[in-house]
Amino acid sequence: MKVGIIGSGLVGATSAFAIMMRKAAGEIVLIDANENRAIAEAEDIRHAVPFVHATNVYAGFYKDLKDAKIVVIAAGASQKPGESRLILMERNAAIFKDILSKVVIVAPEAIFLIATNPVDIITHISVSIAKDLGVPPSRIIGTGTTLDTARFRTLLGNLMSVDSQNVHAYVIGEHGDSEVLTWSNIDIGGVPFEDFVEFRKIRFNDATKASIDDGVRNAAYKIINGKGSTYYGIAGAIAKLVDVINRDNRAVLTVSTFMEDVEGVKNVTLSLPHVIGGSGDMGVLPIRLNVKEKTLLKNSAEIIREKIDEYEKNA
Repeated sequence: MKVGIIGSGLVGATSAFAIMMRKAAGEIVLIDANENRAIAEAEDIRHAVPFVHATNVYAGFYKDLKDAKIVVIAAGASQKPGESRLILMERNAAIFKDILSKVVIVAPEAIFLIATNPVDIITHISVSIAKDLGVPPSRIIGTGTTLDTARFRTLLGNLMSVDSQNVHAYVIGEHGDSEVLTWSNIDIGGVPFEDFVEFRKIRFNDATKASIDDGVRNAAYKIINGKGSTYYGIAGAIAKLVDVINRDNRAVLTVSTFMEDVEGVKNVTLSLPHVIGGSGDMGVLPIRLNVKEKTLLKNSAEIIREKIDEYEKNA
């Protein structure tokens, strides 16, 4: 399977490396406005191939995306000094329109994975652009809270001394400050969270819960404060999505997609658990939430919708 990655910065290049290490694709094409950067990153990654798995990694152009199954977009404009968020969004919208238009010409059946932040808004804009190009919303998928969910599961796994892959817990809503940790439906290997905690005599109280919430919600801020940006975690999430789609694994992942209604909020793009397979988004899964979580999810949806309204009003 061929995968294209547009944007060869830290997220794009690290994603290419992660995809290669996971053996998730046989061919990876790196594209960047800075052609030399794409060439350098591809060559560096290619030197690791003999130690892992036969993967053809190279820098290319849009024409090289012909027949690509998946196109990851990790490109976008950086905010200029004194530039408003709305102007930045308008510039990014123009960039994404250009990218999507060029890709659809050579790879009309491609599934797009959006990694550029703010991912929910960018994904929403991409869905609108793609619709005019004949691409259905099921093939426009934002990375959303896949990484936040992984952080949540990692911290829960550490608390309970269990492999995080056996922890089932979701973070939904905005990939941002209003995200919702769904404490009410956690299970560990099929055992409800409360039962597991009681059986294993694990110390868990409000302080523990608050600490985990902080560890998930503020993880990016802490990492950025320490080293300037985050890229390993999101690269792992992208590699997982690529693997799932290429193998039609039909895995449940908390991706950001366009939804007609979320807790009464209309036409909004945010994260919920979805089945992801070879055709892209195969539909949302019903998730049981308590009253508090439903209220928080509605609040998160309203925050995103307000940002979309602000952009659309000025676009």
